[in-house]
Amino acid sequence: MNKSRVLFASLVGSVIEWYDFYLYGTATGLVFSKLFFPNQDPAISLLLAFVTFGAGYAARPIGSALFGHMGDRIGRKAALIFTLVGMGGSSMLIGLLPTYAQVGLLAPILLVILRLIQGIALGGEWGGAILLATESAPKGVRGLYGSIPQLGVPIGLVTGSLSFTLASSLTTNNQFITWGWRIPFLLSGVLIALAIWVRSGVEETPAFQKQKASGDLAKVPFIETFRNDWRNVLRAIGLKIGDGFMNVFTMSFVLVYATVYLGYSRDVALTALTIGCATMLVTIPLFGYLSDFIGRKFIYIGGLILLFLLAVPYFTMIREGAGWLYFMQVVVLGITWGAVFSTQGTLFSELFPAKVRYTGLSVGYQVAAAIVGFGPMMWTPMAKSFGPSPLIFGGFMMAGLALSLVFCFFLPGTRTMVNTHYDESVENVGS
Repeated sequence: MNKSRVLFASLVGSVIEWYDFYLYGTATGLVFSKLFFPNQDPAISLLLAFVTFGAGYAARPIGSALFGHMGDRIGRKAALIFTLVGMGGSSMLIGLLPTYAQVGLLAPILLVILRLIQGIALGGEWGGAILLATESAPKGVRGLYGSIPQLGVPIGLVTGSLSFTLASSLTTNNQFITWGWRIPFLLSGVLIALAIWVRSGVEETPAFQKQKASGDLAKVPFIETFRNDWRNVLRAIGLKIGDGFMNVFTMSFVLVYATVYLGYSRDVALTALTIGCATMLVTIPLFGYLSDFIGRKFIYIGGLILLFLLAVPYFTMIREGAGWLYFMQVVVLGITWGAVFSTQGTLFSELFPAKVRYTGLSVGYQVAAAIVGFGPMMWTPMAKSFGPSPLIFGGFMMAGLALSLVFCFFLPGTRTMVNTHYDESVENVGS
């Protein structure tokens, strides 16, 4: 098996996922609230637009069960081809939608439907990409391999940012609102074609091939997961919620928070996001590599603690109005969040046996994503009522991070497990 192609195949879908995430999150605040949810009160328009943002997250658990079933029964590769088609097709169609002024109520209805389809496809993408990497990893480097799909976050966000920036800079404001915003969504088709070509050329993972050859496939993976591994599903949900809220805020809502409520220019907000992404391009593979030596659990807990301590300072420094403070805090967050996110996929995958690994991994992660995806719906009225208060917003993040830290104490140190879930030892998972 060509390991480089496998890693690229696991990465490219993640890039598209976060490219689409950035496009939708940015367009929600800048475009959709005006074109699809017109209202005399801009805050209400923004809130309604973010409801559709959250709707995509709500659909993700459905996708995790659907594609988890396919991935555990038919194969990881087949599921990952279908997720690409769902993600890319819905994104391209969003770029072709008529507006409320053109077709009335049908416009937001179609937007919500496409967002739901996109969410279902995304629900199966992340878990499959992680397994394509980790189940193909040579012994001793599973943490490093599992961190590669996570690089899709900074790469996808920067790609989305560049596409939106170019579309904005090459058009007038009126042109951008009328048709310029559609270009980045239509470009998803190019990325999808590349991703399908790459993934079509990889083999099924060795772990699934072995499971299939044994004849021991789960008849209904979702049921079997909750019959035998429901505790690990709950662990995955709890472990994800803390950094999930920080993730949705810093990678999406922060553009609205910084520009609408703090008065930063859009260029400054986008530059800060790009700097954070550049930092994560280094920290994600670095911590993934280190996790193969000092343990996933140790790095994960350390990252959560640092995020907890930085929550209030982060919002305080953004509010101070000095661009360099904003940039410095973004770099620090890129380091600390990189520690959590780099180890997350591998850590979660090691909680489940191969026969239900796709389902268990995906359901746990995506249920948490569905919960945190409605964060902007809460933050919009919070910002309107209380302003950009560091204590309120920082305290909100700290509560989620504290919950994840509590779940860390119930995470087994799998060094001591007799019945490991991968062929080789998982001695590096525990603390």
